[in-house]
Amino acid sequence: MKKRVVITGMGVVAPNGVGLDAFTAALKSGTSGIEFYPHLKELGFSCCIGGIPKISEEKKREYFTELQLRNFNSASILYGCIAGVDAWKDAGLDINEETDFDSGTIFGAGTSGVERLREAIYGVDDKKVRRLGSTVVAQTMASGVSAYLGGMLGLGNQVTTNSSACTTGTEAVLMGYDRIQLGKAKRMLVGSSSEDGPYIWGGFDAMRVLTRHHNEKPESGSRPMSATATGFVPGSGAGALVLESLDSALARNATIYAEIIGGSVNAGGQRNGGTMTAPNSTAVRRCIQDAVADAGIEPTEIDTINGHLTATIKDPTEIQNWATALDLKGDDFPYINALKSTTGHCLSASGSIESVASVLQIKEDFIFPSINSEDLHPEIEALIGKERIPHKLIKQTVNIVAKASFGFGDVNGCIIFKKFKNE
Repeated sequence: MKKRVVITGMGVVAPNGVGLDAFTAALKSGTSGIEFYPHLKELGFSCCIGGIPKISEEKKREYFTELQLRNFNSASILYGCIAGVDAWKDAGLDINEETDFDSGTIFGAGTSGVERLREAIYGVDDKKVRRLGSTVVAQTMASGVSAYLGGMLGLGNQVTTNSSACTTGTEAVLMGYDRIQLGKAKRMLVGSSSEDGPYIWGGFDAMRVLTRHHNEKPESGSRPMSATATGFVPGSGAGALVLESLDSALARNATIYAEIIGGSVNAGGQRNGGTMTAPNSTAVRRCIQDAVADAGIEPTEIDTINGHLTATIKDPTEIQNWATALDLKGDDFPYINALKSTTGHCLSASGSIESVASVLQIKEDFIFPSINSEDLHPEIEALIGKERIPHKLIKQTVNIVAKASFGFGDVNGCIIFKKFKNE
């Protein structure tokens, strides 16, 4: 018999809030973390706005030793470790001196230490390559963030990093969920992180998928589901959740935020409209339907959807996929909101940050507003109407939230979160 899996701790490092309290307040008020960055303009970027979490030097020293911070410049590891340690402490778990073989981490990342690598190789030719420095490896290896977290927390179960583009965080949650369900771990710290800056965002700017029309009004730039959306705004950060078997959580009288009752990951194979950068709609719909079936619920039980919704030309297609997969439209369609309207697209961190936002809605019974979508795209309005997109905070009981991510490489993930009831 598979074990029930609950969420007992969370941490978040987002452009509009570092820590659960700040992030929750920003969620409820629709506060944007998007800003204008002069150095991007100096570098000739078309999109000069983005979302970067604010981390002070004092804050860093709450988590890292002076030795760890020496020559340290990996935002992915920094954000991930802050969010991960916060989630662990939020769950009421101790940092043991002995190895904890019941606990592990699956913490995803898209890249690691790009700025650190750039610093190391700047001015180094092939004959001097051994002078890269002793801290480069740990900061630039793909599994750097999970390796750091494993050492900080003494984790002895599976410790690894997954990477599936924008689906990374959602996939990490489901991988940890599977491991606990099967009885291979009592607790898994899951989440993902993403870096920021010109060496991460430059490729997207070159692809012309970033908005270039809102440099003067940064907070208006990220416009998911809007008729005037002109591309996404890049962001960064990390989200983390402690997943735990229900037996373990009850045994230690832990706070339970919500329960994961099902999910699905799949890929479209880059066929039938799916490409390296675009999703195969058939696979997207199947992923949603498989998640709902795995959860054992009816589509009408979903209170709200936290969509992928990037503020690109694919937003109407995503809404169409949800409507078709759930066989719901108009007033029957659940509420749907887009966190990226206030954080930008946090790339490999988006799924985990958005999962934290999803769970907060269940725990505190609210549906957060999407901003900048008052001029709803006409195709979306025709499908589900204006009333299904919350432009202001809605206070109501939230029992079930569906969260999905659709990433480069035509990869998909969908999670079903539910309010916990000890049945």
